[in-house]
Amino acid sequence: MKLNELNLQEKAKIKEIYCTNNIKRRLLDLGMVKGTEIKPVFVSPSGDPKAFEIRGTLIAIREEDTSLIEIE
Repeated sequence: MKLNELNLQEKAKIKEIYCTNNIKRRLLDLGMVKGTEIKPVFVSPSGDPKAFEIRGTLIAIREEDTSLIEIE
């Protein structure tokens, strides 16, 4: 399942990140590593980006990037 398919307030764990090198490095720097729990908590009025809670912090991620993050 991909991160963009996760419903609001549902928790999941990151399984793999398939983004390009620059985006992947940035996500890893923000703490999005394999096994980390993540939860979507807010969707912007336009529908993109979404805000995710990860390690006690809110991070906004674009739809095109969340579609490349596999969760379990």
